[in-house]
Amino acid sequence: MKSKGLGDTIHKITTKTGVAKLVKWIAGEDCGCLERQIALNKLFPYTTKQNCLVEEEYNWLHNYMSVQRQVISRDEQHKMLEIYNRVFEANKQSSSCGSCVKELYNTLNKLYKTYEQES
Repeated sequence: MKSKGLGDTIHKITTKTGVAKLVKWIAGEDCGCLERQIALNKLFPYTTKQNCLVEEEYNWLHNYMSVQRQVISRDEQHKMLEIYNRVFEANKQSSSCGSCVKELYNTLNKLYKTYEQES
């Protein structure tokens, strides 16, 4: 998977070198690594090529984002991943990680709102 920012790069290095395992062994599973990774990605993002939404994707996001949701279904997550991967030329996979799904939703919502502001 392509790194989105410095946090992803550090995660890859610490995983490959075994440092991540050592930290989890010492500090436990909730060592704060994921939060630091996300924060570093936001502070130091890598520029990525971004494609425009096609009409069908925009319409789906328009219908989806206009309704307040508490839960994202598996089918909805798959559709969001399909859009995200095409637009950002990524290869994100389906996840049961709540913060990962929330990040996906927030990124697409931000993208959708950008389109809404321009129209």
